[in-house]
Amino acid sequence: MSLKRIGILTGGGDCSGLNAVIRAVTRSAIIKYEAEVIGIEEGFEGLIFDRHRKLTIADTKDILPLGGTILGTTNKGDPFEYREFDKEGSLTTKDYSQQSIENFKRLELDCLFVVGGDGTLQIGYRFFQKGLPMIGIPKTIDNDLVGTDYTFGYQTAVQVACDALDRLQTTGESHHRIMILEVMGREAGWIGLEAGISGGAHVILIPEIPYDLEKVLEKIHLRKEGGSPFSLIVVAEGAKEVGKEAITSEAASTRLQGVVQLGGVGNYIANQLSDRINLEVRCTVLGHTQRGGTPLAFDRVLGTRLGTRAVEAAAEGEFGIMVALKAQEIVLVPLESLAGIVRQVPVNSQLVGTAESIGICLGR
Repeated sequence: MSLKRIGILTGGGDCSGLNAVIRAVTRSAIIKYEAEVIGIEEGFEGLIFDRHRKLTIADTKDILPLGGTILGTTNKGDPFEYREFDKEGSLTTKDYSQQSIENFKRLELDCLFVVGGDGTLQIGYRFFQKGLPMIGIPKTIDNDLVGTDYTFGYQTAVQVACDALDRLQTTGESHHRIMILEVMGREAGWIGLEAGISGGAHVILIPEIPYDLEKVLEKIHLRKEGGSPFSLIVVAEGAKEVGKEAITSEAASTRLQGVVQLGGVGNYIANQLSDRINLEVRCTVLGHTQRGGTPLAFDRVLGTRLGTRAVEAAAEGEFGIMVALKAQEIVLVPLESLAGIVRQVPVNSQLVGTAESIGICLGR
């Protein structure tokens, strides 16, 4: 088909590499297909409230190394269940999907590229079911989307966590302390596992493997008896103690996002360990540091490849799909096969086996 006008939005949490995708989509659409590109601002909120701007090649100049997204994003803009406070201060939910469809048609778009994680792609698929031409581009630092080997933003987040561990090791070793690094990972522990392996962690705790605190203490004592009175512990925010739920910091009912905010497991473990061992324990919460900053070359290249292939797919009339990395090739995967599925770390995977083979304690 002939591409005349396309749109692109970035939804959900930000991550490194988003601007690489925007740049690739914009440049390839204009250079290869002479199409007009419309940037939808602030994720799906821009589609609801008709906030958009034209993107030119000049707009993409020098944005490749920039973190974040020049279009803005939000993780609370679901048009089908838009949460907002009314005049009385009560939280309400409204369906703006029809209004979004009307704005889409008014823009006369041949396709809308939705760049995001599971939530964003689910929304894109719902609009596709309503007849809108949608193509998903996978983005999440958690690397927890099925159908793709990697999502852009993930490798940069892992490197940030690895760098933090390198720094925590020197101060922990100097003071003979237990250093805990809490990283992101609600349901999937990919960041914690790979950062822990690459950063020389002695204990890695992830959501997929409920941890036994006694096993963690056993590892710390073993190191202390062996002449290493310090230990590095990496814990994903969604890690759970055996028989317990993940630690939350805020109830879902009070948040516009509508989901429970995790956080605090690092400090919880620090307090538990402090009561059981004669060593100082310190916790560092890496938080949104993992999302920001300059993307690694890997994420820049992956974002560029995904963006250009997405434009090609639109020109071929392929909609309701996601572009994905599979065995070094960019392929097309039906959005229908992805919705609502979290790709977790297999508990008996080769990567987990690698960690345990070199003596890393996973709390089991």
